[in-house]
Amino acid sequence: QVQVVESGGGLVQAGGSLRLTCAVSGSTFTINAIAWYRQAPGNQRELVARIVNGGIPDYRNSVKGRFTISRDNAKNTGYLQMDNLKPEDTAVYYCNANVARAGSNWSYWGQGTQVTVSS
Repeated sequence: QVQVVESGGGLVQAGGSLRLTCAVSGSTFTINAIAWYRQAPGNQRELVARIVNGGIPDYRNSVKGRFTISRDNAKNTGYLQMDNLKPEDTAVYYCNANVARAGSNWSYWGQGTQVTVSS
């Protein structure tokens, strides 16, 4: 089994920064990709950023130039650095880890972390 745990959310003023962490743990797996999604009240969950093995990170347009996704493969951890935050970034942020395990690919979700940006 694989567990995904997010941390780092909180309340910040517009223009501020937060760094989210996604810790992936378990036995015998390899991370193929880490992605961050967010869901605001009344809205569907949307992809914010994704980083795939050997690939270039990609971002939704509204966060380009403000958010940076990264990984520490040795620690099986992903990060989302969020700068110049705006009130419209307020949402629950979820980490998704796509992993290779026991000959198959699996998708695991964390429980989410709340990000609130005040104006």
